[in-house]
Amino acid sequence: MPGTILITGCNRGIGFEMTRQFADEGWQVIATCRNPSAAWELSELAEANDNIEVDGLDVTDYDQMADLARDLDGRTLDILVSNAGYYGPKGVGLGSVDVDEWRKVLEANTIAPYKLVETFYPMLAGSACKVVGILSSKVGSIEDNRSGGGYIYRSSKTAVNQVAKSLSIDLADEGIKVLALHPGWVKTEMGGPNALISTQESVAGLKKILMEAGAGDSGRFFNFDGSTIPW
Repeated sequence: MPGTILITGCNRGIGFEMTRQFADEGWQVIATCRNPSAAWELSELAEANDNIEVDGLDVTDYDQMADLARDLDGRTLDILVSNAGYYGPKGVGLGSVDVDEWRKVLEANTIAPYKLVETFYPMLAGSACKVVGILSSKVGSIEDNRSGGGYIYRSSKTAVNQVAKSLSIDLADEGIKVLALHPGWVKTEMGGPNALISTQESVAGLKKILMEAGAGDSGRFFNFDGSTIPW
């Protein structure tokens, strides 16, 4: 049965498509993004679907995050998705790492997902579903790293995988399942035009994983097609 899902980073790409697909299936979608007034496509989608509500949220603004949680007090979430992220500078190799940018990427990709779950997990308590999905990336897999480089983005996703694993253990008694998810190489602003799959294909796979997750899936790292990725 459809329930309520909160998704971050919904103004474009995977977050926008996830909003659309869950809404199409009758879910109540709380779609967040940093600047709703500039998110034209999301606004139009919400105007056409009364089961989509749009809220402003910069995931690195933890006071704003707490304010949103207070605004939603009394609501129940079935699924919580940490999708918003920041790639940082591309083409970064040994000797050319900008440490200030590294800190920004770690804030957005590692600390913010933790704070999102810390803030909103009590709203999952009354749900039958109780699923948290944290968008990670295969480049965060240590076992899969055979090309080196990518210090900034790689490390942020490796670190958030550890966050997801610890959350899965700490929230197990609450019955909350926490999954790390690789969306694939997707044709988005981040993935670029040479990526292998569409947002529609990626999100269809992610949605299936989120909706069908069982207790044995918690603390695992999934590809969008349902296969397991090594840590």
